[in-house]
Amino acid sequence: MAKAQKNYVCTACGSVSSRWAGKCDACHEWNTITEEIVEASVPKGLSGKQKGRVIDFIDLKNEKGRTYPRLQTRINEFDRVTGGGIVPGAAILIGGDPGIGKSTILLQSVCALTNNNVNCVYISGEESTDQIRMRANRLGLGDSAVKLASATNVRDIIESVKSAPEKVQLLVIDSIQTMYVDSIDSAPGTVTQVRTSAQEIIRMAKSLDISVIFVGHVTKDGQIAGPRVLEHLVDTVLYFEGDRSHQFRILRAVKNRFGPTDEIGVFEMAEQGLIEVANPSALFLSQRHEDAAGSAVLAALEGTRPILVEVQALVAPSSLASPRRAVLGWDHNRLAMIVAVLETRCRISLSSHDIFLNIAGGIRISEPAADVAVAAALISALSNLPLPADTVFFGEIGLAGEVRQVSQPDLRLKESSKLGFEKATIPNLSKKKPANKNLPIDAQEISHVKQLAKMLGANIQQTEEGF
Repeated sequence: MAKAQKNYVCTACGSVSSRWAGKCDACHEWNTITEEIVEASVPKGLSGKQKGRVIDFIDLKNEKGRTYPRLQTRINEFDRVTGGGIVPGAAILIGGDPGIGKSTILLQSVCALTNNNVNCVYISGEESTDQIRMRANRLGLGDSAVKLASATNVRDIIESVKSAPEKVQLLVIDSIQTMYVDSIDSAPGTVTQVRTSAQEIIRMAKSLDISVIFVGHVTKDGQIAGPRVLEHLVDTVLYFEGDRSHQFRILRAVKNRFGPTDEIGVFEMAEQGLIEVANPSALFLSQRHEDAAGSAVLAALEGTRPILVEVQALVAPSSLASPRRAVLGWDHNRLAMIVAVLETRCRISLSSHDIFLNIAGGIRISEPAADVAVAAALISALSNLPLPADTVFFGEIGLAGEVRQVSQPDLRLKESSKLGFEKATIPNLSKKKPANKNLPIDAQEISHVKQLAKMLGANIQQTEEGF
């Protein structure tokens, strides 16, 4: 019999070491390394008399008349993020901070699917069935025919799903970190247990054409806890973002084999659960003070959806040797780059000021098209001059100060016009005109950040050559 070996695995990043340590050398987290027993075995090749099973091959070409219908929840924001609905046999992983609303949105989704005659099973390893019923009654979903169970043994779950009187079409596992395989000698939540549990459930789901949704815990850095291979095993990875003290929630697709990535769905947390927001742009701008300096409207693009958000900047003189740079909802390093470009290319002094930047509404913007809006907000805050209330901004800024083109400017301008904006400051589109040239919006094209500074009345201490 092979001798058992001990490995020490970090529960935060999944790195393996041969000895225990208080701090992980890979992710630098403290008290995350746990001991796991691994059966040692000698690797064997394919030599010998035993033959493999012949695999049946099928043509890639679709059969005539065959369709692949998706499971649609009729919750438009959820269906949008999944690419138009849940594909039968797909594995979906949804992660988010504790209390952000993961279980709530899933309970609402499976109840909506059950009302559309889809056989759904909700298995929780964290709550009892009575606790799930209490939450369903609070959300007004107590009359739904969703099958509930409280279990953590993967072998029992797979056998129960296979032997169900009616074929299960959707299986929800809340959460994957509570599941365990009884043949593995390690605690639930460890790297080996999470990986093996997910593999066994996905294998069963693929063979029976059952859609499965896993709920995953996240680390303090916002990444899904457990091995990184967990995100590679599934077809779709969704993140539920937002501040628990804020009413808005953002469901974002970071991986989707059956739809666009970076697609977002916007929800509002209310007493009766999560309510989808059909027009998030109007909601994000509803509390904007148009006469406030440092406020710029960004026409962003999240997935296939154009969305307008407010970029807020505050610039104040600092008495510190290293002035503060605080950012919410945007990349801290990109703010440092924009500040350096404004100082170097436009002679706008910001090095002796504290800078605070916020994307209002609790949403996080990751695309570089926000550069021009951030630069406009910084210049407005520094000069204490409000920006035109009817103008939107978008464009990428390079290190030389050039303003680069961004994707789908026509969609951004259409959304801006729909919400009543009449002007836009955008990159030079001489080589790439919008598809619709009759947009009722006045687009001011710029090719360099100096043009933006001059347009906003900033005091540039250099000649106007090159404008």
